[in-house]
Amino acid sequence: MQKKIILIGPVYPYKGGISHYTGLMYRELAKRHDVEMISYKMQYPKILFHKEQRDYSNDSFKIENTEYMLHTANPFNIIKTANYIRRQSPDLVVIQWWHPYFAPCYFLLARFMGKQNVVFVCHNVFPHERFPLDRFLTRLALNNGSHFIVHAAEEAKELEKIKPDPDYVVTPHPTYNAFCFEKMSKGQAQKKLDIASDEKILLFFGYVREYKGLKYLFRAMPAICKADDKVRLWVVGEFGADREEYRGLIEELEIAEYVRVVDSYTPDREVEQYFAAADLVVVPYVSATQSGIVQIAYGFTKPVIVTEVGGLPDVVEDGRTGYVVKPESPEAIAEAALKFFREEQAECMRGNIEKEAYRFSWERMGEVVEKFMQD
Repeated sequence: MQKKIILIGPVYPYKGGISHYTGLMYRELAKRHDVEMISYKMQYPKILFHKEQRDYSNDSFKIENTEYMLHTANPFNIIKTANYIRRQSPDLVVIQWWHPYFAPCYFLLARFMGKQNVVFVCHNVFPHERFPLDRFLTRLALNNGSHFIVHAAEEAKELEKIKPDPDYVVTPHPTYNAFCFEKMSKGQAQKKLDIASDEKILLFFGYVREYKGLKYLFRAMPAICKADDKVRLWVVGEFGADREEYRGLIEELEIAEYVRVVDSYTPDREVEQYFAAADLVVVPYVSATQSGIVQIAYGFTKPVIVTEVGGLPDVVEDGRTGYVVKPESPEAIAEAALKFFREEQAECMRGNIEKEAYRFSWERMGEVVEKFMQD
């Protein structure tokens, strides 16, 4: 039976993985239900988020008829939005959660939209970069949830610390397979990026932050390149204020000829070329809940190296769809990368990733959400 669902979160033109996630969740739920998308009139104030928050260059993730009505820092607007939601009498309200900044907004929203069946999709229960009030703010918001979706068992444990006996489901982060716009072959991508056909490509993708462990990947490169001088590392993503520190590390390790850095935000339509050209995607995080990068890689049937932190080991079958290695260990990263190339594991792992398609599908995610509407 078709149900009324209100989905709250960022969508096009907002940038980033959670925006893509919300749009893909909408598309799946809308196949069987009446879904209304509510996004932000204002997501972050510029004083807190100095970079451009929107990208209009590609509307492939656009959700028609989205209501951009929620101003996260305006209490009058939040109450107005809550009243609007109450009048719709939805069967389910699904809210994306990833940072305590949104806690006052969602707390106020919950207080004024009346008793609703609320699901919080917790991309992170607590933020990657903790701060003194984050626990209080997270509890303030999530205590208003009826149900929760988390993408790692460790996140469920974090949730239990702030909400007694929560009703949650642990389910893998679905695959981002919507970036395959041109169905680009590896050879086509390499040609487009001016990569020699005999080069072996490692890819680090996404915003560069301390917790993502890029320094350990850099420190693995001397050993990798000494053993196999055809290996190259592509780092594609925006750096912060510490970009010079990373440049200095490249010079110190004398790996400049083996490393290509693309220091910029990657528009959606440019994502494909980097993953299509890659042999192996490396996610060397020091801490993590889960990673959308793994699921982008799987969307291109590319194997991954991940570290044994957070929910990353939950989505990688060691030796079958990639490798799980110790965190903060350049030696472990180097050993895994060299093993992959030495044993020519690309095709075998591609097949194993394809076998896992349903487990990481949006269809499965839709079924999880629907369970919260059953009487």
